[in-house]
Amino acid sequence: MGPQTPRHPNATGALTPARARILEWLQHQTAAVRAEDAAAVFGQHINTVRGHLDQLVAQDLAVRSREPGPGPGRPSWRYRAHPEHREADPRVREYGALAAALARHVARTSANPVDDSFTAGVEWGRELAAASTHRTGSGASARRGVVEILDDLGFAPVTSSRATSVRLTRCPLLDVAERYPDIVCNVHRGLVAGALEQLGDRPHAVALLPFAEPDACLLHLDPGTVPS
Repeated sequence: MGPQTPRHPNATGALTPARARILEWLQHQTAAVRAEDAAAVFGQHINTVRGHLDQLVAQDLAVRSREPGPGPGRPSWRYRAHPEHREADPRVREYGALAAALARHVARTSANPVDDSFTAGVEWGRELAAASTHRTGSGASARRGVVEILDDLGFAPVTSSRATSVRLTRCPLLDVAERYPDIVCNVHRGLVAGALEQLGDRPHAVALLPFAEPDACLLHLDPGTVPS
């Protein structure tokens, strides 16, 4: 359950949802943009966005060049979609529609959609953690690994150094989650539990509070922070 990573036909590797959205945004820009511009649009830290942009360059999906700014100093990098890939790949946009169709199907056919969604999320989380470069461990190490996975998926997590509680300030499937919260949010909860287990920590310690704040969902990864 959950969207799979879209793949551009000319990419050398899979695109994460976050990177795919940045690529599509680049493809609609009429001029080269700075990493700061993209960070402001997507509400992410500039280093995170710059990493996505540089990876798009490495995959030959974007190009970068030095362009002088209005003030003194070294010219900044500016990015634009590769001229050969200016047309937005419709599959980048359609993964959300696919997730909605899957959520609708589960809601209609499953005798226990909450448990089935959670189980599907656990399997997804295990696969993501197994494919990640983060070392297995327990406690804070495993939790930081999960935060890295969530960041790569586009959740824009905000957390402390020990990552016991995490604010998810973005949702890559927000419109679907608002229509099918029991399904989508439990997929995400299962994803975190599965990833924690794969990385060596306790999956039972996960609690996800959807829409707990006006601008964020709250994720608790430690028994001491999980609300009773």
